[in-house]
Amino acid sequence: MPKVAGSGSAMVGGGGMGGGLLENANPLIYERSGDRPVSAGEEDEQVPDSIDAREIFDLIRSINDPEHPLTLEELNVVEQVRVQVSDPESTVAVAFTPTIPHCSMATLIGLSIKVKLLRSLPQRFKMDVHITPGTHASEHAVNKQLADKERVAAALENTHLLEVVNQCLSARS
Repeated sequence: MPKVAGSGSAMVGGGGMGGGLLENANPLIYERSGDRPVSAGEEDEQVPDSIDAREIFDLIRSINDPEHPLTLEELNVVEQVRVQVSDPESTVAVAFTPTIPHCSMATLIGLSIKVKLLRSLPQRFKMDVHITPGTHASEHAVNKQLADKERVAAALENTHLLEVVNQCLSARS
């Protein structure tokens, strides 16, 4: 379980992808969990390898926060305990926790998680990406947007928004 490693330094006026003033200029930064060891069974191509919560967490943990030069894992926005997977039922549910209750980036963060999963998982998977209950002022509205396939598709047709999502998904240099 990640523990607080210290607090972030304020980068008011420019550190994030959006520029401008930061809503949460001094977030808590959490320690990254270690890499998952690969078992012999996972390396054996003859053995069926089901998708589990750790594999999903490994996909989303390194997504960049749109406002800070930190990952969603480092900000404790995503945690493995909030990932639920049923490979036989082809379902994945990810609850994410914005750093502040009025975070205006919550929809963008959820969209970035959803896009990462859409690009990484087999098409058979049904995905539910939502805000951890009770952690955001507009939780219901954000969850409704993230659950609406047409809204998600329309958002991804917006070239500027897609560029911002791709920045969140790109590796930091």
